[in-house]
Amino acid sequence: MQYQRPALVQTQKLKLSPQMLQSIQIMALPLQDLKARIDQELDENPALEVLEDRETISLDSMPEKNSEVESYFENSSDPGFSSSYDQAAADSKQSFMENALSKPESLREHLIWQLRLQPIPEEFFQIGELLIRNLDENGFHLEDPELLVSQDQHPAMKEMISIIQRFDPPGCCSADYIESLKIQASLVVDVPEAIYPLIEKHLQALDRGKYRDIARAEKIPEEEVLHCLEILKSLTPFPGREYSSAEPTYVIPDVAVTRENGEFRIMVNEEEIPVLGLNSFFDQVFQESGNNDQPGHAEAKSFVTSKIRDARWFINSIQQRHDTLKKVALAIVEYQRDFFIHGPKSIVPLTLKNVAEDIGVHEATVSRLTRGKYMQTDFGIFELKYFFTNAVTGTRKGGGSYGKEAVKAIMKEILEAEADRHLSDQKISDLLEKRGIKIARRTVAKYRKELDISSSYNR
Repeated sequence: MQYQRPALVQTQKLKLSPQMLQSIQIMALPLQDLKARIDQELDENPALEVLEDRETISLDSMPEKNSEVESYFENSSDPGFSSSYDQAAADSKQSFMENALSKPESLREHLIWQLRLQPIPEEFFQIGELLIRNLDENGFHLEDPELLVSQDQHPAMKEMISIIQRFDPPGCCSADYIESLKIQASLVVDVPEAIYPLIEKHLQALDRGKYRDIARAEKIPEEEVLHCLEILKSLTPFPGREYSSAEPTYVIPDVAVTRENGEFRIMVNEEEIPVLGLNSFFDQVFQESGNNDQPGHAEAKSFVTSKIRDARWFINSIQQRHDTLKKVALAIVEYQRDFFIHGPKSIVPLTLKNVAEDIGVHEATVSRLTRGKYMQTDFGIFELKYFFTNAVTGTRKGGGSYGKEAVKAIMKEILEAEADRHLSDQKISDLLEKRGIKIARRTVAKYRKELDISSSYNR
């Protein structure tokens, strides 16, 4: 017969202390979340204080009130400008204004409102509304307009497209940005005819400043090219975005990399983070309690010691985050040196393991540190994750492999250069293969979707 008996067994387990867990969490926090975490710690730990806050504005630097303006509005009927008004009424008015919900007018609503003002038959109005609801956020067709109506309605559809294209904003209800720019140019008074071939064939050359080459190719004076360029600057390639309801996203870079005299300079953004230190009062109490053995002081000493220890650990955790972030940024610059010189087309394959081994930490630490953090470069602001990319089949000139992001940048260049030819995915795959990059058509379609550049027809 078997019996269960208690037994002592010695085992080893890895258990994170609260301080270590806090350090790992701080390492993973983006800049905005770190600022919120610091505010929380300042509220919870009285031993921690801000020694310097670069974002704080002194009240002494605030401009003084203008007494003349106040006296001018003293007898105004608006309680917001009155020096003696009913506080409850003012609070009620302010509360209503702050809590009132407002929704911006969408592109479709704006175009349909203009459509209702047109003296057109009901059938034409229905076709026009169908065309407007077929537009994406850029103002371009989602589906081929000819598929929306029957064959006998095509003449009416074309007439409605022509009308909608001249609504505000002009250039909507078009196939792409090329057609949109041509429509907008046609509405400009005394527009030169040379602007149309420039839109169709030379937008990229204009962006690169090759005005003389364009003038030679089109057999027009260089001054006329510059005149067309000034007109093009006043046009909008994506007119529908003016009425986009999407909220803009702002990011603050955690680290900046600049190139000066052939050398790279790496700067961790510490301007957004206040300088923390120990509260002088707590430090003094800690020193005095060490030599005081009177009854009742043991609890005070324990409390002060605990808070000072937590404050020091929190400060060290933030400093460790800055130091590790700088090491990671330095490793990225070393591996992706060509990117910081030539741009996204020169990005090379890089893994978390490469950087982790280089700076002497675990891959998980690098993964946490690069998530949600951004680097400012001469070519724009990129998330740190952007620089970690897989290798793609193909060999660079001079050796080395292509990174995924480099292939996407080359694809974007091809599509922009060949915008008037409406390249298919298979054609892009063939052009990439000529450059030594072998990827399948379905991979091209995947990268194209990530670039948000769709094919103009079924393949």
